[in-house]
Amino acid sequence: MIACFDIGGSAIKGAIAYSPEDIRPLPKVATPLHDFDLFAMAIEKIAADGGVTPTSLISISIAGVVDSDTGVITCANIPCINGRRLVADLSEKLKRPVLVANDADCFALSEAVVGAGRNHRVVFGIILGTGVGGGLVINGKIHEGTGGFAGEWGHGPVSATLAGNPPIAIPRYACGCGQIGCVDAVGAARGMERLHAHIHGVSLASTEIIAAWDAGDGAAARTIDVYVDIVSAPLAMTLNIVGASIVPVGGGLANSRSLIGKLDEAVRRRILRRTDRPLVIPAELKIEPGLIGAGVLGLMELPK
Repeated sequence: MIACFDIGGSAIKGAIAYSPEDIRPLPKVATPLHDFDLFAMAIEKIAADGGVTPTSLISISIAGVVDSDTGVITCANIPCINGRRLVADLSEKLKRPVLVANDADCFALSEAVVGAGRNHRVVFGIILGTGVGGGLVINGKIHEGTGGFAGEWGHGPVSATLAGNPPIAIPRYACGCGQIGCVDAVGAARGMERLHAHIHGVSLASTEIIAAWDAGDGAAARTIDVYVDIVSAPLAMTLNIVGASIVPVGGGLANSRSLIGKLDEAVRRRILRRTDRPLVIPAELKIEPGLIGAGVLGLMELPK
């Protein structure tokens, strides 16, 4: 068995992984944000309380990106680890082997191994929630790419300036990554809200927009039409490049099966490969996919 963790800016969630299908959660604790020693101690205590031996591997899913060349992590919401060589520093502090992977990558891995992507060679897992992200899994292994950014289809100045039927002009919004015109700025939940306000001059939460659309509201339907037009184009382009045969979707917007169904139809109309089978589908693993992905990642490292 190994200890696995899903770490964000508010909480450290731990579990003991015996197999990809047998991952048992442990009590979570608040994430120490400004003290690396306390951060490492919290991980060690959870592992020890779970009965993991002091030399066993620890595998971590985290809301950050580790540069595969330098080992340096970029993690804005946990200042005490940002800019560190996290794997090396944690391994030294905890006196045990440590693995660290991006949370979207771990989500994609969990879906590829025990979720909707089972039996698919290339799985592209995407997140549509507070942000737009993704992870690429090929033959059951995360493909990180140079710098660790493979799968980050939400960033890059590619969002449309005209969208919907009939087309409407869409501003190129500033993105948190520093660029202008990223899919993340219009494809995340806040992006949907931004689009609705732009089109109709009314501020609504994304959940309210989707509920209104499901109820037959014309204004909400117009927003969803524009949203799907914007998001489906770069997603289709990405799938043409990576060749994924399944796209599990996580994040808050994936709770709407009708939205994901409409996105799937639009993407399949735009990709080169023609298929009548659903391609973009809601993720199967609704509970702790980051933990499951971290567990799968760590278990793969154990001697066979």
